[in-house]
Amino acid sequence: MHLSVTSGSAREQAKAVARRAVELGVPLIDTAHLYGGGANEELLAEALFPYPDGLLVTTKAGVARTGPDGEWRLDGRPDILREQVDQALRRLRLDRIELLQLHRVDPEIPLADQIGTLRDLRDAGKINMIGLSEVTVDQLDQARDIVAIASVQNRYNALDREHEPVLEACERAGIAFLPWRPVAAGTTGSNAAFATVAAETGATATQIALAWLLHRSPVMLPIPGTARIAHLEENLAAERVRLTEAQFRLVGGDIAARPDRAWPRGRRRGAPRR
Repeated sequence: MHLSVTSGSAREQAKAVARRAVELGVPLIDTAHLYGGGANEELLAEALFPYPDGLLVTTKAGVARTGPDGEWRLDGRPDILREQVDQALRRLRLDRIELLQLHRVDPEIPLADQIGTLRDLRDAGKINMIGLSEVTVDQLDQARDIVAIASVQNRYNALDREHEPVLEACERAGIAFLPWRPVAAGTTGSNAAFATVAAETGATATQIALAWLLHRSPVMLPIPGTARIAHLEENLAAERVRLTEAQFRLVGGDIAARPDRAWPRGRRRGAPRR
């Protein structure tokens, strides 16, 4: 959620959005150390703690202000990962993070060291499940050789399917796929296919973008960001939009939808398994 604000009425509005998301049955809220340098984690705790049953709050580690210029940089050093997990536990007021995702793979640090650190944190009881973000199929396979992977968060939408092979790998393994930037730039503008399907279904172009993802795969769990309750409600209403195969192909080209084969019936579109 785009909720990293520090004070005043904007902060209260952000907390109201988070609370409304829970009221509407959102199963997962995604945050990260990167989002406001931890401010987003603190805001979610202020808004939602104690967290209701059924809500999975996931956060990410592995990006830090470690450069002399103060810019955010990839940092997968084991001590940084441990520090950020401890900070997240304090900010979120948790004894254990249900799902911790490696925000990016740091190319300067062996992947085995980064994943091994998260495995050790899991074994210490600080993490329950481990996820990855912006990874290749090879990196996913390497990580799975070290520890069970519950989720992958890569950029993916109807107009940007660079990570199709990663999604397919997740489908084969029953791993939740959390597409960030699920609504492509231009989707709500002049894209003729989206406009046509939106008119046919009575939905908005944004809802068509999200409905396309839900139609695409049973392991798909979109994580659209929002800072307004009206936008939140628009996003969630996309789950009620049903696309025909013709509409699905018009929006996404020749790609085929996947059947409900990766997760048991009833877990489609749910949060990663605990």
